[in-house]
Amino acid sequence: MIQKQSALLLLLSFLFILSCKKNEEEEEEPPIDYAIQVVEDDALLTAFLESHTYNYEDFENPSSERIQIVIDTLSGDNANKTPLIDLVETTQIPVTDSDGDITQHTLYHLVAQQGVRVEDKPSVVDSVYLSYEGKLLNGTVFDSRTSPVWFDNTQVVSGFRNGVSKFAPGTFSVANNGVVSFEDYGQGLIFMPSGLGYYNRQQGVIPAYSPLIFEVLIYTIARADHDGDGILSRDEDVDLDGNPLNDDTDEDLVPNYFDSDDDGDGIPTRFEYDEDEDGVPDDTDGDGIPDYLDNDNN
Repeated sequence: MIQKQSALLLLLSFLFILSCKKNEEEEEEPPIDYAIQVVEDDALLTAFLESHTYNYEDFENPSSERIQIVIDTLSGDNANKTPLIDLVETTQIPVTDSDGDITQHTLYHLVAQQGVRVEDKPSVVDSVYLSYEGKLLNGTVFDSRTSPVWFDNTQVVSGFRNGVSKFAPGTFSVANNGVVSFEDYGQGLIFMPSGLGYYNRQQGVIPAYSPLIFEVLIYTIARADHDGDGILSRDEDVDLDGNPLNDDTDEDLVPNYFDSDDDGDGIPTRFEYDEDEDGVPDDTDGDGIPDYLDNDNN
C-alpha cells in the first residue's frame, strides 16, 4: 500500500513538473517580429475602415449634449455613406524592438468634432482629462469610462497617447452648486495596430496581437513637469522629434522629462536652466549647448 502511494505521488510530481515546464515554454515563446505583425494588423484595420462608417451627420450641428459615436457597416441605410477610410487621418509612429530595429506603424484617427482650444492640444507627455470607450474590431468593449478621468499620457500605450494628442480640449464652467460643465470639447476615434497597443500581451478580454479602437472625449489638459525642474515635460524634446520619451542626454536610462539632472553633472537642472532669469537657457561656455544639457560648461 505504501509503495502504491509513493508511486502515485511520484507520478503526480512528474506530471506537475511537466506542466510547469510546458507553461514556461509557452511564456517564453518569442513575440512575432513587428515588421511581420504590422502588415497583418494594417490589413485588418484597412478592411475595417473600408467596410464601416459612422454617424457623422449627427455632428454637423454642434450640441452641448454629448453625441455618441456609432460605428456601423456600409450596408442597408448606410450603403451610400462615406467609409471611415476616407474620413480618417494617419500618423506614422516608430516602434523599436529589442534589437534596435525600427518599424513604422500607422495610427489612424478621426475627428468627429474638434475642441475649441486648438492651441492646447496635449503632448504625449501631458495629462489629459477625458472619457473613453475601448473596443476590439469585432465590437467587444473591453474598457469604458463615461465619467471623466485624468490620464498621464506617459503611462498609457503609445497608440493612445499619440492619438489623443490630435484632439483639442474644450471649455468649462462651474455652477453655483459646484457642478462643472464642459463644452466645445474634442471628440473622435483612434484606430491602432497591436504594436501601438498591448502587442503580444493578453489583457483581460483583449487577445494578443489585437488592433484596438478608442472613442475619446478630451475635456481639458494639464501641462506636466514630471521631474519638477522648471521645464515642461513637452519641452524636454531635445531632438525635436515630437517624442520627449526618447531623450536621455546623460544616457543614464532616465529620460530628460523624468530626470532632475539632465546632463548628469551633479547640478540639478533647475539651477542650470536659466539662472539669470532672462528667459533664455544659460550657455556659460558659449558652445551652443545649454548648461543644463552640457556636463562641461566651464
